Amino acid sequence: MSKQVIATGKAPAAIGPYSQGVRVGNLIFTAGQAGVDPADQQVVAGGITEQTTRTFENLKAILEAGGSSLARVVKATVFLKDINDFAAMNAVYSAYFKQEAFPLPARTTVEVSRLPKDVLVEIDLVAEV
Repeated sequence: MSKQVIATGKAPAAIGPYSQGVRVGNLIFTAGQAGVDPADQQVVAGGITEQTTRTFENLKAILEAGGSSLARVVKATVFLKDINDFAAMNAVYSAYFKQEAFPLPARTTVEVSRLPKDVLVEIDLVAEV
């Protein structure tokens, strides 16, 4: 199978040697996204709620650029700097993945010691096209 790079100006530019997303067959794999504003490449002001919201807007933009959407996500991986932020992150997550709207994706959530740009959350997704 061939790989197709997905890139959009509506999500932050890659800060290393990777793609924002890659489509392989009928699946899209996003790079980990964080609460970074694509307009200035800076971490958004605020805390976990603001960063998680920006993270989902970035992910949504990448999926849409690849011909998919949040409704087609099958797997999410969430990295939290502090597991005590789980409830606040989960409240935002639940606003983007509403159980009554479509089947919820599988998810893994872990606490990590540090994330790039010292963000509080990073999320990557796998979605169908």
